[in-house]
Amino acid sequence: MPEQRQQATVPPELAGLRLDQALSELFQEYSRSRLQTWVRNGRVLVNGRIVPVRYKTMGGEQVELTAELSPETDCEGQDIPLAIMYEDNEVLVVDKPAGLVVHPAAGHPDGTLQNALLHHAPALKNLPRSGIVHRIDKDTSGLLMVAKTLQAHKSLVDQLQARETRREYLAIAQGYLTAGATIDEPLGRHPTDRKRYSVRRDGKDAITHYRIAERLPGHTLLRIKLETGRTHQIRVHMAHIHHSLLGDPVYGGRLKLPAGAGSELITALRAFRRQALHAETLGFEHPASGEWLEWRSELPDDMQRLLSILRSEAVDE
Repeated sequence: MPEQRQQATVPPELAGLRLDQALSELFQEYSRSRLQTWVRNGRVLVNGRIVPVRYKTMGGEQVELTAELSPETDCEGQDIPLAIMYEDNEVLVVDKPAGLVVHPAAGHPDGTLQNALLHHAPALKNLPRSGIVHRIDKDTSGLLMVAKTLQAHKSLVDQLQARETRREYLAIAQGYLTAGATIDEPLGRHPTDRKRYSVRRDGKDAITHYRIAERLPGHTLLRIKLETGRTHQIRVHMAHIHHSLLGDPVYGGRLKLPAGAGSELITALRAFRRQALHAETLGFEHPASGEWLEWRSELPDDMQRLLSILRSEAVDE
């Protein structure tokens, strides 16, 4: 099995803890039981020596861990095309098309982004969720970040939790919005439909910022910035303020046609059967170099065509 060496210094605030407890703080990407096994197997050196799990730390010790990586998933690689925006030894950024599921789940046992990633880089099987740090819905297109090492995975997860990444979306909302705003409403499972989410007072905090990019006939093109990343967050928040995303099959409600819409626009709106949502911009601090990196993905063809038709109707008004 592949191995990975990591080093750390026990900080003063961990002094007095058992070794396995201190290791859980120093190497949070591993479970306590796995760390205990590695200590017993001599894979952890403290100041160059093998010590027992019950060793009490004093602070200042140099710890060297030789992690034995083992498969984290039964998911198999499949030769599915990937649009890779960036890749190095630590991270990978993918431009996901609409219609591609991120992880295998009920109804989608394979043919997912995870299957594609494991075919492209088989070593990802040793990482949680094959290195996929966050997800976007099946019918949302755009950018996703993937870690290729455990250190990179921890760094990207930490950045997400600390709200230090940049994730911006383009969305076509139904109706006219007069100004940008922030939606700060907690989200949780819908009380009666477990496949949906809703605004709930007992939900997890969720913050969505949006601003107007363009006003269109009966619709508004929005730039949306996520501060948190809850499941279906943008879709639920926009529906909550009565401006659901165009084409959203779950939260969109009845299609609202603009007054006086021409036949071409009516046909295009009725044919658009996914949420008009695209993860356009992604930025984060590189886990190894510390350099800020940022990417931008072009709108997919279906959204571009729809915007073109909406704009042509606006000119005719």
